[in-house]
Amino acid sequence: MRSREQVIWEFVQDWLRKANQDLETSLFLLQKEWEDYFNCAFHAQQAAEKFIKSYLVRHQVEFRKTHDLAELLNLVKKKDQALGSELAFCVWLTDFAVEFRYPGESPVTKELAEKALTDAHRVKEIILNSLKDYLSEGCQK
Repeated sequence: MRSREQVIWEFVQDWLRKANQDLETSLFLLQKEWEDYFNCAFHAQQAAEKFIKSYLVRHQVEFRKTHDLAELLNLVKKKDQALGSELAFCVWLTDFAVEFRYPGESPVTKELAEKALTDAHRVKEIILNSLKDYLSEGCQK
């Protein structure tokens, strides 16, 4: 039987794996020629969201199903005020999960998609740095 710590460890790993897949998908889509780079920006937002959720899972902070990065960062701040503030730059990505999903919205430019992907990578770096000790120890129990 797996311990509680093993279950948490595996769930954190699942969130990180999915976040990395979204980053790879975003990069793949960015390399194509499109009229609208929404899907690239969407996957960048999804990656940032999942990296943040991996942190929340690691610290057992409950969250509802949401794409709202400001809401998730408010939860991060309850555990680590400085980390939540450091990640505040990514809140603008939320719109790619909810606002631009339907026809008729303004197209996303390649430059905007590149910025979204860059910011998602920044979120990854910050989150992985905050989880560095936890991830390097592995699941000990």
